[in-house]
Amino acid sequence: MMTEEHTDLEARIIKDIHCKEIDLVNRDPKNINEDIVKVDFEDVIAEPEGTYSFDGVWKVSFTTFTVSKYWCYRLLSTLLGVPLALLWGFLFACISFCHIWAVVPCIKSYLIEIQCISHIYSLCIRTFCNPLFAALGQVCSNIKVVLRREG
Repeated sequence: MMTEEHTDLEARIIKDIHCKEIDLVNRDPKNINEDIVKVDFEDVIAEPEGTYSFDGVWKVSFTTFTVSKYWCYRLLSTLLGVPLALLWGFLFACISFCHIWAVVPCIKSYLIEIQCISHIYSLCIRTFCNPLFAALGQVCSNIKVVLRREG
């Protein structure tokens, strides 16, 4: 009974990882593109005071900009969204693979090797340098410096 529950729990966890629910309302929950690509008409086109176009031209320009940006983005994301998602998924899978199977093992191997060298280095310092510096400390311990102003 316990083994079945454990296996069922593992299956649900694995399913949850691959079948994550997505939020169709808030599509940037971590605010990745908060200031980067958030471009409105007022961010691009502005008429300084005293240099105004006709009100009708201004309204049509606003509508044209907004609608063309909206539909162009939708068209591009429809045509290129899935292939680019495939490309980015492949790229991040390769990066993860390299990190998991190459970078971390190399770092761990280096740390193991450097630990051995560290012990040898520490032994050499304690054996040769500590007595030398202790002797120099004893020699210099009786030096007294006196500062005098002349004149």
